[in-house]
This record gives sequence, structure tokens and C-alpha cells, in this order.
Amino acid sequence: MPPVSDRSGTQEKKELNLNLEKIREMWHRNHFANFFCALIVLTSSAFAGITVSSPANGATVPSPAHVIASASSTNPIAAMRIYVDNISVYLTYSNRIDTFIPLSSGGHFVVVQSWDSTGFVTKTPLNVTVSGSAPPPPPPPPAQATVFNNIDDMTGWESCDVCAGPGGKGPTATHWQGQFQTSPSEDGASSQFFLGGSTPYSSALWWKQLGGIDSVRFFKYDVDFFFTDPNAPQALEFDVNQSVNGRKYIFGTECDFVGARQWRVWDYYGQWQATGVPCTAMQPNVWHHLTWEFERTLDNHTHFIAVTVDGVRQVVNRYYQPGFSSAHELNVAFQMDGNVNITPYHVWLDKVNLTVW
Repeated sequence: MPPVSDRSGTQEKKELNLNLEKIREMWHRNHFANFFCALIVLTSSAFAGITVSSPANGATVPSPAHVIASASSTNPIAAMRIYVDNISVYLTYSNRIDTFIPLSSGGHFVVVQSWDSTGFVTKTPLNVTVSGSAPPPPPPPPAQATVFNNIDDMTGWESCDVCAGPGGKGPTATHWQGQFQTSPSEDGASSQFFLGGSTPYSSALWWKQLGGIDSVRFFKYDVDFFFTDPNAPQALEFDVNQSVNGRKYIFGTECDFVGARQWRVWDYYGQWQATGVPCTAMQPNVWHHLTWEFERTLDNHTHFIAVTVDGVRQVVNRYYQPGFSSAHELNVAFQMDGNVNITPYHVWLDKVNLTVW
């Protein structure tokens, strides 16, 4: 009979070899699993991409440049943005861009960027050359244009606070309007607006319906405004809205006092878009004259043509798609946005005119 120690040693070797084989098998399995996971990540990333249909890289384009792009990924696309010379000029919370970007003459570095729901970023760089400046301003209103004078003195103004918030579901706020104020005033009858309350970033919106006029496509909005506290507003909005043929054209504009400190315009699908036109020179206790020029284009876009503040005209040239509405209307609107402290403040409007043709 062999010694017990020999039997034990042989058995130990067999068990050791078996255990080593199991360890090798487990390692290979785990290694393959890790490789498979890495392959999934790489494959997912490979499915993310941006297709820019317009403009082509190296192209010579007019201004405004028409940018058309779409993004795709294994995960849902959360947002897309356009950078021009490393400055953000457009943002949309969708997987598609179809917009016009005003550009100065010469060469520009353009980047179209997307984010998916996991935060994965994809970029497509382009180099373009702009052949000329922005198109000239439109001709003056024709003699047969319709003019709504002194809208601030008209009866029938409406207002709300909740509808002025994000998604039409904002907080309540203290707000009121008082017409026919003699001071401050330019023509002896201004309209005073007030915003206050206790909820940060509260807002109030006022509007005056002017009746549906389907035939008009050009709009010139003139308003004089006066405020006393430059630190109270988050933003002041001046809007013209037209609903016609099932579409809602929102010519929304605002002077952003706190954030971008620029004039911003409304993109129905991408929300507020900075124009690059500053509104930092707004001094309190003086009257400011504001003129916005808009167009409802023949191919059904809102066209923000230009803004003039105190005699200085700046071309904007932004185009956006309209929303949808069954309404039949034309109106002007004014909105006061409160800051984080909801500092109460007053704004006076005078000589509010709208010319349409």
C-alpha cells in the first residue's frame, strides 16, 4: 500500500490543477465580458453622429447662412447647438437644426454640436466664407399700410401671471396696469405696469388684441418705455403675435438684463436665442425708443429683421419655424420678468404703435 502522504499529494495536485483550470475559465469569461462591455460602449459611440446638409465644409455662403443639420445616437438626442468662431449663436432642444445665422463677411469657423441623454457629445466642424453682408433693410411701409396708433391708450388690455411662466405654468404674481398716466409721459397719457410678489422669477404678461388680419406679412412695432430701477428686471419682453392658417407666428423679443445681457428672440422650438446685439446701455429714468421689424415669410417662417434702440439700428436676420394654432388673431404684448429676489418695479409705455402691411 503506498504511503498515505503520496495519496494525499496526488490528490492535492489533481485538486490544484482543477482549481487552476476553473480560475483560467473564470478569467477568460470575465475578460470576454469586459471586452464585450467595451465593445458595446464603442459600438454605441459609433452610432452617434451629426449630418450637416447645409452649408458644406469650405463653402462660400451668403448671409444669413442657412444651417440644416440632424443628429443621431443610440440614445435620444437632448440638444443641439451652433458655435460661430467659438461663440454660441443657436440652441435647440431637438435632434434637428433648420435655421438662418447672420454672419459678417469673411471666413468663419462653425461647429455644430449635439448632446445625447447620457451627456455624450458629438461635434462637426466647418469652415465657411461669407460672400457679402446681410441683406438691406426693407422699404418703408407703403401708403396703404394699416397703422394702430397709441395702443397703450386702447381699452381691452388683458393680462395674466401664470401663463407668463415656463410652459404657461408659472407662479402667481402681484401685477397691475394703470392707463392715462401724465407723469412720466411723452404725450400726456402713458400706461403704467407693475410687477411684484414673493416668488422668485415671477412674471406678468399683458396683451392687446387687434383683430385677425391674414393678409399682412410685415410688421413694424414702435414703443417708448421708461423704468426707474435697472437692477429689478430679469428681462423686459416686447412681442407681436399673429395666428393665421393654422400657424402661430410669435415675434417674441426681450432685453435680457441679467443673463446674456443681449436682445434675444423667440424660437418656437428652441426657446430664447441670443442675437449678439447688446442691451446693456439701458439707463433708468429716461425714455427709450424701441423699434422692431418683423416679417412672416412666404415659406412660413418668422423673420426677425432688425432692432433699433434710441436711433441705433442693428440687423438681426433670424428665421425660425412657427408653431401651430387654431386661433385667428393679431396682437401686441408686453411682459415683465422678475429677478431672483422678485424686486418690485414699474415700467411705463407710451406711443405704442404697430404698422402692418
